[in-house]
Amino acid sequence: MARSNASADATPAKAKKPKKQRWYHQVWAAYKMTRQQDPSVTWVLLGIFVGVLLAGIAIGLATGHPYYATFVALPFALLATMYMLTRRAERAAYTRIKGQPGAARAALGTVRGGWTFEDEPVAVNARTQDFVFRGVGRPGVVLVSEGPVTRVDRLLEDERRRTARVLPNVPIHLIQMGDGEGQVELTKLGRTVSKLKPKLTKPEVAEVSKRLKALGGQRLPVPKGIDPFKARPDRKGMRGR
Repeated sequence: MARSNASADATPAKAKKPKKQRWYHQVWAAYKMTRQQDPSVTWVLLGIFVGVLLAGIAIGLATGHPYYATFVALPFALLATMYMLTRRAERAAYTRIKGQPGAARAALGTVRGGWTFEDEPVAVNARTQDFVFRGVGRPGVVLVSEGPVTRVDRLLEDERRRTARVLPNVPIHLIQMGDGEGQVELTKLGRTVSKLKPKLTKPEVAEVSKRLKALGGQRLPVPKGIDPFKARPDRKGMRGR
């Protein structure tokens, strides 16, 4: 008996698995984050839900099927509410990270369509905390700067020349993120990149990525502070997937 107890004590306790986060937990987290930045979001969401539901009931009364119309209108009211929460959460996330180092990279993380972006900037001005981030997709290579126009022009152009030496026949797109003249606002950055027209095939994109890895880049991480990468809302979670 003593031996069995000793062996039991020697056996390390199994680590508890972390609880799997359900979609409604993600929705609640997105709502709380949004409410911190936008206190009116509760009334906006309630107004949309009730408005769509009342519209469905009105149609049902007009057609003589109030119960059926209410049943049909309920999921539409939920969808409309979730859509508005997604939009408000996205806006709140941008407000939260605006002005923080690495905000451009956080916005680029929402871009879909086969784009890949490096987590670390490929060009850095350590004194002014201006960055250039690089992404690869079917439209080619995109270089996105973060900082005032007067400071990032040269940083962005130097990186363009460096990239063009390795990829002379690949389109290179330059985008300046900021609030200055000719720059793209943080909230519009993802859409701006998504609108670029495809020029390369998927195998060509893979080859471009290999060459850029050989080119390398800065090995300086984004300065410490608020982590903008954790400020993005989980869209799939808010849609209930």
